[in-house]
Amino acid sequence: MDFKYQTDGFSLKNTLECGQCFRWKKLSDGSFFGVVGNHSLRVEQKESTVVFYDTTEEEFQQLWRNYFDFDTDYHAIYQQICADSVVAKASAYTGEIHILRQQPWEALCSFIISQNNNIPRITGIIDRLCRQFGEPMKNGVFSFPSPQRLASLHVDDLAGLRAGFRAKYILDAARKITDGTIDIQGIYHSNIDEARKELQKICGVGPKVADCVLLFGFYRLEAFPVDVWIKRAMNYFYQNGFPKELMPYGGIAQQVIFHYIRCCADALPEGYSK
Repeated sequence: MDFKYQTDGFSLKNTLECGQCFRWKKLSDGSFFGVVGNHSLRVEQKESTVVFYDTTEEEFQQLWRNYFDFDTDYHAIYQQICADSVVAKASAYTGEIHILRQQPWEALCSFIISQNNNIPRITGIIDRLCRQFGEPMKNGVFSFPSPQRLASLHVDDLAGLRAGFRAKYILDAARKITDGTIDIQGIYHSNIDEARKELQKICGVGPKVADCVLLFGFYRLEAFPVDVWIKRAMNYFYQNGFPKELMPYGGIAQQVIFHYIRCCADALPEGYSK
């Protein structure tokens, strides 16, 4: 049984390919297959219809509706952030990218792995991490290992991941989550600066990784990760800083700009440093 959800403006492709998640794969037929928690899904967008294959309405309502953030009024958000001409032009290409409701631990571990890395390598390391330490599921996939599963391991146990210097950071994160050094629930409710400082207690987590984790793992939409792509955009388009009035949804605007400048380099203005 398949479930069909009607939506207007949402882009499944750009939501899953904009760099916020690493356990989704585009299949040859244009659909996407991914793993979320202890669940796997094949999903496809056909114009304004999103098809959830082998999914009941109850499963959609209990899991996927929230994961894809369909209850947030993205029309209103995009109307607000598109008052900025750069965001407006970028969103004409990206459509409505949604911020996925990912689990904090998975987002934390994933963006630790993302440091000085590219998406194929990030995906490979995460896949090996799940295969080696996660629980087997149907369809030949594995769940994301819990911090408790990793906390007691030694860095040598992670050699097969080929994660390099990131391995010791993964273990430090797992241990600090497990022993309560990091207050996960507090991060949801503290102000953004305090939340960022809390995450930076973990070895190897700097401001950029912390902001990625806040945005993608804790749904803190005001988080605005700045990597080399966004730094170039800021230097060219926003020499006086990103508009403060847009910062309540700065994370969404960031994703739109980030995905656009990565995918549409040839459309960028002359003189833009690519």
